[in-house]
Amino acid sequence: MSCGEHHDVDCSEILQRVYVFIDNELEDASSDEIRTHLEECAPCLDQYDLERCIKKLVHRSCGDDQAPDALRAKILLRLTEVRVETTPTD
Repeated sequence: MSCGEHHDVDCSEILQRVYVFIDNELEDASSDEIRTHLEECAPCLDQYDLERCIKKLVHRSCGDDQAPDALRAKILLRLTEVRVETTPTD
């Protein structure tokens, strides 16, 4: 995915790491790199917001329990499908 703007890091690379970023499990340098990219790239920021909202919804629905593996896999598959559907074509 590319937003058409020049970035030091490709959008697809950012989006592959966004879940780890949401969970605050990246080292500071990687977090800063993602944060900077999101500030400059509206399409990636939109995708980040969507994934963050879904994560909050799952957390609220499941309480403090971790989502069952089947649910987690289904959600990740759907996110991939949504990402493909929202990817602009040339």
